Amino acid sequence: MSSTLEGAALDLIKDKNFATLSTLRKDGTIQSVVIWADADDAGRVVLNSAEGRAWPANLRRTGHGTVTVVNRENPMEFVSVTGDLDVDTTEDGEAVINQLANKYMGTDYPWLGNDTRVTFRLAPKRVTYVKQG
Repeated sequence: MSSTLEGAALDLIKDKNFATLSTLRKDGTIQSVVIWADADDAGRVVLNSAEGRAWPANLRRTGHGTVTVVNRENPMEFVSVTGDLDVDTTEDGEAVINQLANKYMGTDYPWLGNDTRVTFRLAPKRVTYVKQG
């Protein structure tokens, strides 16, 4: 276990693998959602959403979340990053959702409407990388 996102763990997040974000709801139950994720040059996990959804509100309220990324070619390899909310901004929201869409779909995000896009960056506190098989 580490507090730095690097090596094979970083590679998994930077690759075209889907992520699951887990946060806590107000009632204490866990909310887990499948999302797109990436990592920035500072080693933070980058997420993006439309304002008004439940998981951004939960992430803001608690100030932390866990992102788990499983290798799409070998589900016995995964990384789980628990981190603190370091950045919460709408400033680059559309640019980041387009970067994520290009990573996963090979094109800009086709569903942009009147939504305000928000970008979150999680600073890792605990990074667990596992590879078996």
